[in-house]
Amino acid sequence: MKTISYLLILLLYGIPLLAQNNDLFQEANTAYNEGNYSEAINNYERILENAETSAELYYNLANSHYKLNHLAPSIYFYEKALQLNPADPDIKSNLGFAQNMLIDEIEEVPKTGLAKIINNLISVLNYNGWAWLAVIGSILFATLFLLYYFSNKTGLKRLFFTTSMIALIVMLTSLIFAYQQQEYNKNSQFAIIFSEEATVRNEPSLRGNEMLTLHEGTKVKVLETFQNWIKFELANEIQGWMDKSAVRFL
Repeated sequence: MKTISYLLILLLYGIPLLAQNNDLFQEANTAYNEGNYSEAINNYERILENAETSAELYYNLANSHYKLNHLAPSIYFYEKALQLNPADPDIKSNLGFAQNMLIDEIEEVPKTGLAKIINNLISVLNYNGWAWLAVIGSILFATLFLLYYFSNKTGLKRLFFTTSMIALIVMLTSLIFAYQQQEYNKNSQFAIIFSEEATVRNEPSLRGNEMLTLHEGTKVKVLETFQNWIKFELANEIQGWMDKSAVRFL
């Protein structure tokens, strides 16, 4: 009975809410195409308030902020879109355009050798993408192995065995990459600076020495939090403390 009641609740509230979000999305897209970017932002954010997210929604919201020269929000929502669809070239391209407007020029410490290759491979898909690829690989492996087992022709047995081993490798590699993505997301917390200026200190206190000043839109890796402060690391591996209210967590 509880299951039936839950399904009824989904039907009564879920379907109308989905329809409402679709209408809001279309209205927001129309407003954007007409150059009414503020109205588009309001409608996109109403969809977020309804607890629906997607890479396309974040991407369109970022584009709207970018058109209004809202640097920090545009970078923030491009990054959110990239989390859901890390391989999308349009998101990467527009994020690059927005980052060109940053005041802070921070050169990322480059990764070299095998670590760089592995990181680039893992970042091609998000956790769900690798998980689905692992599922597909397992289905293909089971199917091809059964075809190999029951086949009577030598040529076909060789073909099915070889392709089943390839599917097995794809499955195992995808599982490893999915696990690495999950661990990375679990242990890595990033944030975007939303304040026009944020003072960086060497300790979590106003008595700490000022190290440098960062500006809106800069991305930081959050290492730890202490009361109203965050310890962070920049892409160039410089670390410091800043007021937590200056950032918005991704």
